[in-house]
Amino acid sequence: MLISIPNDTSLENVRQIITQQNPQLSLKDLIMEPKFCYTSKKGTRNPIIEVESGTRNKLLHTKVTIGWTICKIDDYIVGKRRFRCSRYNHKHRECRGDETCPLCARNHRLSIYKSSTLEYKCMKSLVYNKHHPANQLDIAHSSFDKKCPNLIAVQEKYKKNTGY
Repeated sequence: MLISIPNDTSLENVRQIITQQNPQLSLKDLIMEPKFCYTSKKGTRNPIIEVESGTRNKLLHTKVTIGWTICKIDDYIVGKRRFRCSRYNHKHRECRGDETCPLCARNHRLSIYKSSTLEYKCMKSLVYNKHHPANQLDIAHSSFDKKCPNLIAVQEKYKKNTGY
């Protein structure tokens, strides 16, 4: 689970604060394990917390208060992309793809890239278009883009296959 929290809240106190300040959720026996915390580009602190399925459903469908802030809660799902070939769901030892720039989809390292954002091309979308000529995807984005249709499909597949 992903929660945006105020800066004065520590990762260790999140469980206690959520249970105390949100009695309407009845989370007295809350099983919550804080994993790590990161700061977004907007400056919000986001702890990643593992919870059981019943708690997850309660947290996703209600507003949670931490301090004076109503916090947004969402699932934390990361599509694991191979850095070398820019494709998903395989390990380094299993990677048979050529080294591909994640910005322009050419065969060179990312550190060599010197073009503008107008030349961005998504390797995953190019491969998809090659195998699906009737249903073409937009390729004018990098492999890092969070709005990439392939990344969204990987995340949806992961959600569907996870037994909550």
